[in-house]
Amino acid sequence: MAAEIRNYTLNFGPQHPAAHGVLRLVLELDGEVVERADPHIGLLHRATEKLAETKTFIQSLPYMDRLDYVSMMSNEHAYVMAIEKLAGIQVPVRAQYIRVMFDEITRILNHLMWIGAHGLDCGAMTVFLYAFREREDLMDCYEAVSGARMHAAYYRPGGVYRDLPEVMPKYQASKVRNADAIRRLNSNREGSLLDFIEDFTKRFPTYVDEYETLLTDNRIWKQRTVGIGVLTPERAMALGLTGPMLRGSGVQWDLRKKQPYEVYDQLDFDIPIGRNGDCYDRYLVRIEEMRQSNRIVKQCVDWLRQNPGPVIVDDHKVAPPSRLDMKSNMEELIHHFKLFTEGMHVPEGEAYAAVEHPKGEFGIYMVSDGANKPYRLKIRAPGFAHLAALDEMARGHMLADVVAIIGTQDIVFGEIDR
Repeated sequence: MAAEIRNYTLNFGPQHPAAHGVLRLVLELDGEVVERADPHIGLLHRATEKLAETKTFIQSLPYMDRLDYVSMMSNEHAYVMAIEKLAGIQVPVRAQYIRVMFDEITRILNHLMWIGAHGLDCGAMTVFLYAFREREDLMDCYEAVSGARMHAAYYRPGGVYRDLPEVMPKYQASKVRNADAIRRLNSNREGSLLDFIEDFTKRFPTYVDEYETLLTDNRIWKQRTVGIGVLTPERAMALGLTGPMLRGSGVQWDLRKKQPYEVYDQLDFDIPIGRNGDCYDRYLVRIEEMRQSNRIVKQCVDWLRQNPGPVIVDDHKVAPPSRLDMKSNMEELIHHFKLFTEGMHVPEGEAYAAVEHPKGEFGIYMVSDGANKPYRLKIRAPGFAHLAALDEMARGHMLADVVAIIGTQDIVFGEIDR
């Protein structure tokens, strides 16, 4: 009697480098072919939504940075927009341009991390080093406005924490670097933050060309990505995919165009879409998105140079008074302490606010009972729906292709596990 052939089960992760240390996939394999993929999540659960019910509106803001910890300011943006919707706050135009500029800087930061990690997962080392070279410059922009390289907590209900600085932090002399090296490193840091960002926007298209030289026509890269993880437009929509995952399947859906917020409707940019819905098309979509984000940042820099003005609302129930006013006016000092101890009170109601996050539609559903903290908070994380599609994307593929599929999803577990 012939021996019975059975599928066998394999644990993929959480220790696997491509599984980020927090994803466990239970794979059912027939030889090396995936028959079924069952994602097990929850290894990074931090109860963000429940914690928000015990914190004032402003105290929960830094938690947003820690959701998708590669797209920090985009998370903050959806959160403050939900508060502003509930409270009927009108944000100054200059603050809107600053937010849009940093949203797009964040998109570039996210896609640089993605292309580096995705390349590394598939066996390409060099692109990882290149991408981190550019990330360093953009991290310096985060640090210049907020004091932190990652968890910025820069956006505020009613605007942003402060205006753009007039000076850029510079490299200091050390035992390792001589005066000539320091001068070279600081050559584009002599002006303001806007000067530094403008200089970056001029250089960046050449860097994207370098990534494409390494990958786009590389036959090994194409063997690892072409025809892998294919999703038709119908299935992509049915599974609730958004962002590059949806646009890679040829669906032209982008909240910046379809449901414009802030000043996106006044900016000129294009929405790239794919044709085949495979890993390669999603790669091409994200590459083009970096170029389009660069275009948007350039337009924001030009506008911000010409238009000074307030960057946060002048309402001390929402925003703190200036430090100068506090030193000369006792009433302003009381406003300051009241805002940072008791917090702001938001009218009763419910609101949903969403942004076109680098990974897709990131939304905040907030319910207020009129108190100084949310009654309920629900986060709509794009990566959650993407991970749910992994089973369908991986079936019939080889074990090695699972790594490429995880990479193409660009998942970060802070937002999935929450």
